[in-house]
Amino acid sequence: MKMGEGVEWSLHCCVTLGWLQEQGPVSIARLASWFDLPVEYLKKRLQALVRAGILTSTPGVRGGLSLARPPERITLLEVVTAIEGGVDPFRCTEIRQRGISGASAVEKFSRPCGIAVAMRRAELAWRRELAAQTIADLMAGAPASSVARTRRGFESMNL
Repeated sequence: MKMGEGVEWSLHCCVTLGWLQEQGPVSIARLASWFDLPVEYLKKRLQALVRAGILTSTPGVRGGLSLARPPERITLLEVVTAIEGGVDPFRCTEIRQRGISGASAVEKFSRPCGIAVAMRRAELAWRRELAAQTIADLMAGAPASSVARTRRGFESMNL
């Protein structure tokens, strides 16, 4: 399964915002600078998270982005869905019913395609795994040195 780089960027930004909750909203420019990402592209990705209710946007000079909910209530699946959309990664077009294969079938195709069933099962397992993990889980799994470095780094940024 292939996902766009916006998923990685968004998850890292969510973890970072979780670590910086006490500092208040963080500007997109600061996040982009911290990760060396293009501001406009990052802005589009993070706006999708705002629309999905994962982040909140505060306008003004001291404004920026914050997590809209506690990190333990934001799942990885929510972030992936906000960025990639809810489209199923596999789409069965029932080619077994077309061409010579379909025309020469002795029995009707009353059962679902075995390939479609297997792919759907795999997709559901993937979705369950992402739904079971939260931003808080990612935050907890990071080395303490990363958390401290991020907090110190954002405190010292002049953006």
